[in-house]
Amino acid sequence: MGDFVQIAVEEKPTGAIATVTLGRPELHNAFNAQMIAELREAFVGFGKNSPVRAIVLQGEGKSFCAGADLNWMRQMVDFSFTQNVEDAHALASMFRAIQHCPKPVIARVHGAAFGGGVGLVAACDMAFATESASFCLSEVKLGLLPAVISPFVLKKIGEAEARRYFLTAEKFTAAEAHRIGLISEVLPDEATLDGRIEDIAKALCANGPEAIAQSKVLIEQVCHFDWERAVDITTKLIAERRISAEGQEGMQAFLEKRSPAWMQREQPEHTK
Repeated sequence: MGDFVQIAVEEKPTGAIATVTLGRPELHNAFNAQMIAELREAFVGFGKNSPVRAIVLQGEGKSFCAGADLNWMRQMVDFSFTQNVEDAHALASMFRAIQHCPKPVIARVHGAAFGGGVGLVAACDMAFATESASFCLSEVKLGLLPAVISPFVLKKIGEAEARRYFLTAEKFTAAEAHRIGLISEVLPDEATLDGRIEDIAKALCANGPEAIAQSKVLIEQVCHFDWERAVDITTKLIAERRISAEGQEGMQAFLEKRSPAWMQREQPEHTK
């Protein structure tokens, strides 16, 4: 647990769920170098044989994430080109750690998600937001670009929507974020949001953890290759899955009409 990022792991009957909380509520969870490093460390750590089955990324206080901390930005003004490149690489590495984490990552969005906060949402596998949440790709207002977050945001919203929101820096609603593909679902309030995320996490825990991790790899690979290359990748991946221990167990469980091993969690002594 760091100064600006808190991690909690809760054991559910279906599996362990981690919650990663951005903990700078007085600054609307704006990034600085330390928060970026702590986020990267958290998601890299979850990728290393962690028993966690799903991760929820959220913000403490009134906002999800308001982008860059002004004090951090003031430091950048005096950075050399090389220092700015190194700083941007650290930010990109954090986003990649989230997107490439083998565990499924759910963004829980309330309040504002501006600038880099939109990048965080886009880097997650799925995102759920309250109706009152608001979004903005605000970088051009400062004479900057949404450059580091662009690979992640473009994957979610596509070129047509990026040409509008990258250039206008308009604030947009959760309903619009859903329409353009940034958000998976919009919920009326935080209580409903939490219930929906719990349902999604439960659904994720019912699936093979290795299959989920490899599905994320599959998506990354297939989306970036032509048809012939995609066929080569997909046929090999499914063959590997079918002969894997988890794949064999999943197919046998289905045929035998029983729960697979990854759902057969040992009950505590007092419930036996």
